[in-house]
Amino acid sequence: MSTTGIIIGEDGRSRCHWHANLPDYLRYHDEEWGRPVTDDIRLFEKICLEGFQSGLSWLTILRKRENFRAAFAGFDFEKVALFGDKDVARCLADAGIIRHRGKIVSTINNARRAIDLRDEFGSLAHYFWRYEPGHNERPAVVDRGHIVANPTTPTSVVISKDLKKRGWTFVGPTTVYAFMQAMGLVNDHLEGCFCRPEVEAMRAVLIRP
Repeated sequence: MSTTGIIIGEDGRSRCHWHANLPDYLRYHDEEWGRPVTDDIRLFEKICLEGFQSGLSWLTILRKRENFRAAFAGFDFEKVALFGDKDVARCLADAGIIRHRGKIVSTINNARRAIDLRDEFGSLAHYFWRYEPGHNERPAVVDRGHIVANPTTPTSVVISKDLKKRGWTFVGPTTVYAFMQAMGLVNDHLEGCFCRPEVEAMRAVLIRP
């Protein structure tokens, strides 16, 4: 890896270094990460999975994602909000996911809070996308140095505080910023990565909720 954080893949394409050329991680980098999402279920899933990632690697969560989807009703927050003690016990017995009681209970709590948020703002998408940083809040160049130096941003701090005030849990500023990066509220593909202009083009035509 160069000091720019860009590596050249076997296909000759330049990419952000963090996928480490692992096939599933590479596919996630190329096809998902940073591409704007306005679907409420996907947004809820991602912020919950970012909470499960706390203290772990995203690759660990990514490789268990289908198991998480099965355990949490596809992250349909209307369904997850109805989970009770038996569901908590079921999840704690599920070796296919991260069996952390606090994070499991948090997902159920956050599903209930997501319904409140949806009812107030019309959609989770509308709530989150209203925080999209303006051009004046973004760096002139997104390089490895910028990413390393900014695991949180003023915007992720604001969102985190607001969500916590509304009763959400496992939504610290670092977790929220990782969510923003993944869901395309910002484009943090590095300069030189072939995905960066593709994501910019998608963001340019996106109809904000």
